[in-house]
Amino acid sequence: MPEQNKPVVVYGASGYTGRIICEYLRQYGVPFVAAGRNEDRVRKSMQSNVPGIETADYEVRAVDHTVEALTELFSGASVVLNTVGPFTKYSPTVVEAALAAGAHYTDTSGEQDWLLTCETQFGEKYAAKGLLLSPGLAQMYTIGEIAANLCLEKPGLDTLDIAVFWGGSPTIASTQTILVNAATSKAYYLERNAYTEFDPNEGLVPLVVPGQHELAQSLPWGGTSHPVWFKNDPRVANVKAQGGVFNTPLMRGVPVIVANALEQTKDMSDEDRDKVLIETAAQVMSEMPPRENPLVNKSLDSVHASGPLGRAHCVIHGNSNYQQTGLLQAYFAYHLTQQAPRRVGFASGCQALGHQELLGVLREFGLVAKPVLTVQD
Repeated sequence: MPEQNKPVVVYGASGYTGRIICEYLRQYGVPFVAAGRNEDRVRKSMQSNVPGIETADYEVRAVDHTVEALTELFSGASVVLNTVGPFTKYSPTVVEAALAAGAHYTDTSGEQDWLLTCETQFGEKYAAKGLLLSPGLAQMYTIGEIAANLCLEKPGLDTLDIAVFWGGSPTIASTQTILVNAATSKAYYLERNAYTEFDPNEGLVPLVVPGQHELAQSLPWGGTSHPVWFKNDPRVANVKAQGGVFNTPLMRGVPVIVANALEQTKDMSDEDRDKVLIETAAQVMSEMPPRENPLVNKSLDSVHASGPLGRAHCVIHGNSNYQQTGLLQAYFAYHLTQQAPRRVGFASGCQALGHQELLGVLREFGLVAKPVLTVQD
C-alpha cells in the first residue's frame, strides 16, 4: 500500500458520524482520506451521504484492522480521527498505529475505561513524541466540559454537577458501545479527587432539566469522561455526570435491556459475550438514523458548579448532537494541521485547543446557542 499524502485520516468514514466529519472537513477545505474495511461501502457512503463531496479533496482507502496496516495507512498524515467503536475493544490498535505513524489522535468515544487506558498506557508515549492523544471529542462530553470551564472562570468552585441530554436515538455504533461498556466496565464519579464507583443497582435517576417542568430520566452513562478530565485539575475535587435522551420511554427501557444482556452473558467468555451484546444492540438499533433535524434533535448541557461560598450555573442549548460531534472532530484536524496544541500527550479537546475556541466554532456554525451563565457573587 503506497504512502498517502493527505494530512487527515477519517477511520470509520462510512459510519453515521464518520460521514458528518467528512462533510465538515470539506467545508474547512482540509484534504483527507476516508478509510474503512470496505472500499466500496466507503465510496458509496461518501457519494450518497456527504453533501458537496464532489468539491472535496479526498481519497477512499480500504484497510485491515491491524497495527501494521493502519500504521501504513496513517504514515504521511498528521491527524487521525477515529469513529470505530466499541472503542475499548477496537481503539488500542488504532492508537498504537497513530503513535507509530507520528500522528495526533482523537475519537468520538466517552467510555470512561477507554480514557483511563489512554492515560495510563499511551499518554506518556504520545507526549514523548510531541503528539496529542485526545479521546472523547464529542457533543455528549465536550459541550459539558465547555460549560464546566465557563463556570470555573469564577474562582473558589470545586464541585461540578453535570447533566447532558439530547433528543433522538443513538446510532448503531453508539448502541453497541453502550451495551458493551455496561457489561464490561464500572462507572466512576470523582469525590474528593478520588474515583468512586456509582452504585450499579441504583437505576434511573430523575433530574431537573432547565427550561422544562417535567423531570428527565438519567443514567451515569458509563461515568462519562468528565471525572477523568478534571481528575488532575487543582481547581476541582468533585465531579458527577449523568445523562440521557429526552425520550422517557426509551430511557426506561435501557436499564432493562442492559440487565437482561448482563444476565444472559454473565458466564460467557469475552468473545462470546461481545458477540451476544452486539447482536442485542442490533435488535435495539439496526438501521442508520435519518439525518438530524434541528427541530427534533436538540441538546442541553447543564453544569452546576459550587464551592463553600460560591455558585455558578451554565446551560448550553444546542441542536443536532452528531453534527456537533462531526464539527468538533473536523475542527480538531483543521487546527492541528496549522498549529500545535496547547498540550501534548493525554488531554481533552478543551485542554488542548481551549474551551472558548471550541465554543466559538460551534457558535460559528449555529449548532449551540450563547451559553446562559449565572454566577452568584
